[in-house]
Amino acid sequence: MSEPEHRHDHGQHGHDGHHSHDHPHHHEGAARWRHRLSHLVTPHSHDSSDKVDSAMEATTEGIRTLWISLAVLGATAVVQLAVALRSGSIALLGDTVHNFADALTAVPLGIAFVLGRRPASRGYTYGYGRAEDLAGIAIVLTIAASAALAAYESVQRLINPRDITHLWAVAGAAVVGFLGNEWVARYRITTGRRIGSAALVADGLHARTDGFTSLAVLLGAGGAALGWQLADPVVGLLITLAILVVLRDAAREVYRRIMDAVDPALLDAAEAGLRAVDGVLDVGQVRMRWLGHRLRAEADVVVDDTLTVGQAHDIAIDAEHALMHAVPRLTAATVHTDPAARSGRAHHAARTGHPADTS
Repeated sequence: MSEPEHRHDHGQHGHDGHHSHDHPHHHEGAARWRHRLSHLVTPHSHDSSDKVDSAMEATTEGIRTLWISLAVLGATAVVQLAVALRSGSIALLGDTVHNFADALTAVPLGIAFVLGRRPASRGYTYGYGRAEDLAGIAIVLTIAASAALAAYESVQRLINPRDITHLWAVAGAAVVGFLGNEWVARYRITTGRRIGSAALVADGLHARTDGFTSLAVLLGAGGAALGWQLADPVVGLLITLAILVVLRDAAREVYRRIMDAVDPALLDAAEAGLRAVDGVLDVGQVRMRWLGHRLRAEADVVVDDTLTVGQAHDIAIDAEHALMHAVPRLTAATVHTDPAARSGRAHHAARTGHPADTS
């Protein structure tokens, strides 16, 4: 590394294209001092230490969002529980239990955020960011269970219709449930998208499904007031379909994150930033992956094959900094330099399936 405290993952390239440690130490030392001097003369706010600090702030923001949303949903559920016990509304009681369950989904995600703060170790060399993806799976399963519960309760109500009493109180509690869930949903989704947490976005979508469930209670109460006893279960089935749509979106988001999918626009930005670096003749493969709400990148760049090891090292440092500037939430980057002649031979071998003639 050029500066250990920066936690950048650029290698040290020798003639084989990687920043290996087999080049002369005086080249590495010279490059390191040039790198430090460049920071003293032209400091910027996008080096990896700042990005890691930003990621830690994002983790703190995520935990704060979970605590606040947990308090709001808890208060909402308490209000609904009081009305449900007084009115004897089974539908409202089911919605209340649902809201308590939604509030508790903050627990595994909060644990994941706390785990994500732990530094990397020899056993977990990339850290613990993947814990967020595990929490995302738990949230998706919870949404699926919510859909199953809503469908079951609706079918049961169709088979065994029941009268709803204290309709105005039930309707008011349903409105409270919807407003509380929708506020929490927007808060979680907005924060999740800002910090790049797919699990927090999925948890926000889950809160939105619970808001729909509260609306079902309201509409069912309205239908009962008009004398249509089956209004509640029919609306419940419609809400089940809405929950399934949300489940599809949340599952797709979590699946893409687990499978290391990224927005192609991030790759476009990375490639454009690398091509603008002095000394970079071409850009090879660029790969990215999410580790929780932190982004990591690996990139191959082509340089002049007449450069010294130290010169190639300096270009790798500049390319690394260009990546950190160009890609939001990128906290680590590994840059591989490839001499132009070797890059051409590798391209020929990849295109034809046969080794290039090196004689």
